[in-house]
Amino acid sequence: MPPIFTSSKIRARVNNTVEELIIINLNIKSGRRFSAIIKKARGNKARLAVFAVWAALSLLSITIIICAGHAVNALADGFFNNADAVNAIASTEGSTSAVNWYCKNNDTHARPELPSELKSLTRNNGVWLGGEGCGKVIYLTFDAGYENGNVVKILDILKTKNVPGAFFVLDNLIRRNSELVKRMSSEGHLVCNHTSHHKDMTKLTADEFKAELTTLEDTARSVAGVELAKFYRPPCGTFSERDLRLASELGYKTVMWSYAYADWDNKTQMIPAKALDKLLGHTHEGMVLLLHPTSSTNAEILSEFIDRMTADGWRFGKLDELTVG
Repeated sequence: MPPIFTSSKIRARVNNTVEELIIINLNIKSGRRFSAIIKKARGNKARLAVFAVWAALSLLSITIIICAGHAVNALADGFFNNADAVNAIASTEGSTSAVNWYCKNNDTHARPELPSELKSLTRNNGVWLGGEGCGKVIYLTFDAGYENGNVVKILDILKTKNVPGAFFVLDNLIRRNSELVKRMSSEGHLVCNHTSHHKDMTKLTADEFKAELTTLEDTARSVAGVELAKFYRPPCGTFSERDLRLASELGYKTVMWSYAYADWDNKTQMIPAKALDKLLGHTHEGMVLLLHPTSSTNAEILSEFIDRMTADGWRFGKLDELTVG
């Protein structure tokens, strides 16, 4: 972000103006007024008196102009120092404009491109896709806010298939189903931060933002005996550049996704065969797949999805692979 204010040119103008006023004061008075008055004075004593008065007035005028110049410079210093502070804050915190994550999906199994308006993610310690050249690897991630019987089914499948996952959890799940969260951790999955209360994080103050993450850490530690992995996913994929930097200050990588489908509404679940076709039709190198483990459709198709991908030479990686390098 470029500086909001530039002080050097204005300070220079102030100083130049002071110099010009002094020159004008001397030139005008010595060149015109003084010559006119001195001509009217009769005798040396009169002329000396006129000169003395003129010199005193000139000195007073110059002193006033110089003092005024110093005062203006002092005010400018205070103003621009404050402006520098504003610039520093803007540079440190980044833009507070909210953006919503999305992916440019394709049907060719090519790696999706990152839209230009979302590139602040990768500039600020965020990830959304495995590194180029990583090969046939998929990272399973789950946003888990509550249990409805399907989360445990997802865990059973992952255990049977010996496949790792990353679960982004909320305060509600930890407090109501602490044993389930303990199981996630004990079976080798990453338990990650989806905030305490699933708020729009872009609307919170910096302190409120940080509290949403650190409070969940404390809850996971005290209620479930689990240390959260340093991965953060914004609720609903809504974020700002400021949020990315605040999360990074707390040691977190912000994790988005390179593919997801409409699986979150339990009342309008997609037909399993159609959902499975969607997943199979959009696989790509380094895929970070977002699923909701409360989905009955996901609980039904996950086992077959894993089997078909492994049979085709794919592996399921652990999210912390994306922190290497």
